[in-house]
Amino acid sequence: MTATTPRRIAVISAGLSNPSSTRMLADRLSAATVKMLAERDIQAEVDVFELRDYAHDIVDNLLTGFARPALESMVNAVVSADALIAVTPIFSTSYSGLFKSFIDVMDPDALTGKPVLIGANAGTARHSLAIDYAIRPLFTYLHAEPVSTGVFAASSDWGGSGDQVAPLGERVERGARELAEAIERRRPAASADPFDPANYLGEGRSFGHLLGGLAGE
Repeated sequence: MTATTPRRIAVISAGLSNPSSTRMLADRLSAATVKMLAERDIQAEVDVFELRDYAHDIVDNLLTGFARPALESMVNAVVSADALIAVTPIFSTSYSGLFKSFIDVMDPDALTGKPVLIGANAGTARHSLAIDYAIRPLFTYLHAEPVSTGVFAASSDWGGSGDQVAPLGERVERGARELAEAIERRRPAASADPFDPANYLGEGRSFGHLLGGLAGE
């Protein structure tokens, strides 16, 4: 691919605080992926979404089956992106409720074939296995294509220096490289405005479809 073919990466961060270590990890993963793509002469555009900003809209959609315009635009951007970076804090040994609620409002086929880089963070490294026993199966169920490396960050990964933080940097680079390779192998998504609902409505798919078709359920 050439530098004139920009790729779009959607990033969803399910952190609850502002700032949050979840967003810090999401930013590191996206920056590393953009760098890896640049080394392949591929331009990348990144859209970052803090799920906390859409929490009320997500709950309203779960209850009513209807999405507010902001949620519609965000889902449109995620579904139409060339790849997804998804980062969640680990609560009670699994992804957060906010993260799962966002997944629940989407149609199960909306992410089919999309490369995904999974990130997660928690207080201690003992929660790192949640990526493989909880989050990866979720994206596999959605027919997405998560890359082999999931990137976990514990609190100690942020507070140290030198050799203490090197393992996190290595994981970030490895995951970003795998995502960049997956993006390079795929045909670029359409260059139309990802935030324009007409792009999807024109394909005969309503936002009831993209948002899970929850009306009446």
